Amino acid sequence: MSEILNGLVVKDQSGFFWVEVNNGKIYVCRLRGKLMEEAQSSDIAAVGDRVTIQVVDEETGIIEEVAERTSALSRAARTEGNRGAGQAEREQVIIANADQALFVFAAASPLPNFKVLDRFLVAGEISGIEELVLVVNKIDLEDPSQVRARFAVYEQLGYPILYTCALEGIGVDALRERLSGHISVFTGPSGVGKTSLLNAIQPGLARSVKSVGSRDEGLHTTRDSALIKLESGGYIADTPGIRTLNLWDVEPEELDAYFVEIAPYVEQCRFGDCAHVNEPGCAVRQAVDDGKISQDRYRSYLQLRDELEAAYAYS
Repeated sequence: MSEILNGLVVKDQSGFFWVEVNNGKIYVCRLRGKLMEEAQSSDIAAVGDRVTIQVVDEETGIIEEVAERTSALSRAARTEGNRGAGQAEREQVIIANADQALFVFAAASPLPNFKVLDRFLVAGEISGIEELVLVVNKIDLEDPSQVRARFAVYEQLGYPILYTCALEGIGVDALRERLSGHISVFTGPSGVGKTSLLNAIQPGLARSVKSVGSRDEGLHTTRDSALIKLESGGYIADTPGIRTLNLWDVEPEELDAYFVEIAPYVEQCRFGDCAHVNEPGCAVRQAVDDGKISQDRYRSYLQLRDELEAAYAYS
């Protein structure tokens, strides 16, 4: 009888899955036939999944079962039309079972794009990832009080913030400790110093992460994803897909639930289907006028809602 083992998917590429079992050995696996059928509409197995495999030989195995996920950071993959330009109708799981996501932005050079940050946070809230953390790098380039003022609204919303300078080693120990023992998403815009931070955490780490490629070819999407093991324990994944994220499994009227400061006011609106745009008796817009909800965050909500409405109209 073939050996049955439990393991963690640490890499996937073109329908193959690298599964690390308890003793550290890695088997290259394919999905059992019944799972392959289910995978047509969504990624049944993805990096971060806990799986049960049947060992075939010393190097290969078959994934028999995928455990229920605690979280899934996904995007809508366009699967029709020229280079995938058609309807977004398939879920692409970027990473499963991450227990924290760290969104890296620079204090300056480049200045932080808060609309991008708000998109990341909404995606994180949708995913069910337990902890969403902001990492503000390059704090040596700006007056500290100004930096903290810019991010104050997020601190008030309860998102943990780490202030770092990779070049001077500021905050690196705290970041390394935050990553230790977790499966972590680590992402952010270009030019914010992610490479320097990764190498400060662990020499050569950035090179290991960057060796995992990602490119989108529409209908023939190829995605290579991997978890990189940290010397301090845990895994880290850079997730390029989140940077151009098409939100998955959220309708326009559901978006307000994923803005943590907007959600408490929704039930106070006069109309149950309030879009919080120009309806009378809107408690959300009143909270914005009263300074209880940030004007900038509210504008991010409106922009994302417009985007979702356009996507649903197209479909």
